[in-house]
Amino acid sequence: MIGAAYAKDAMPYEPPTHTVERSLRATTGAKIVVGIDEVGRGAWAGPVTVCAAVTGLRRPPEGLTDSKLLTVKRRTELAEELRKWVTSYALGHASPEEIDDLGMTAALRLAAVRALETLPVRPDAVILDGKHDYLGAPWRVRTVIKGDQSCVAVAAASVIAKVQRDKMMAELGIDHADFGFVDNAGYPSPVHKAALAERGPTPYHRLSWAYLDALPQWRHLKKVRSWVDGSVPEIEGQLGFDF
Repeated sequence: MIGAAYAKDAMPYEPPTHTVERSLRATTGAKIVVGIDEVGRGAWAGPVTVCAAVTGLRRPPEGLTDSKLLTVKRRTELAEELRKWVTSYALGHASPEEIDDLGMTAALRLAAVRALETLPVRPDAVILDGKHDYLGAPWRVRTVIKGDQSCVAVAAASVIAKVQRDKMMAELGIDHADFGFVDNAGYPSPVHKAALAERGPTPYHRLSWAYLDALPQWRHLKKVRSWVDGSVPEIEGQLGFDF
């Protein structure tokens, strides 16, 4: 049964394992395998944050799973445990300006590379949450759908990344209390949408995203990325203004 440490609507789950890491060690000879997860991809404000975590094959702390399945209290407690338990970890960020300039896929790669290059040792293989390899060469990558639930290293990265970014957003929100960043971490919420409509974007908002299309009074602030060939790429983000 799911106890009080887990989100109210969470379903029963199988704890994460080292199965993928063992497979990579056996099939590729990798000795150091890192798990990677990101947070902030769908937010309207703030950076996208990536954590790279190396865990080895030790038994993880009790209750480790995808950060989204944990209550805020348990997630915060677990992140503190994980920082001491992992062999090593590092965080990388891509700013709202970099997201606007590069697009989300390239920004994710930038943040991930920053995390990987900050680790004390270079990993031989990477377990990346999801189905899309946004890292590419020269990194040896294994993508795993729902890796944040099934792989120990990815789950650890998920929790550390989420807690760190939430803390950053709460600090950024001190001077912008009306936006509710301490609660919504820059994701769309009724409070966030209402503040945007009234006050316009903060310096921490992603200005290439489509939510600005629904705000005529602030639409002039929108940034459009143009490729070198003159084409205009698809704009990130959702409208989401269904008051």
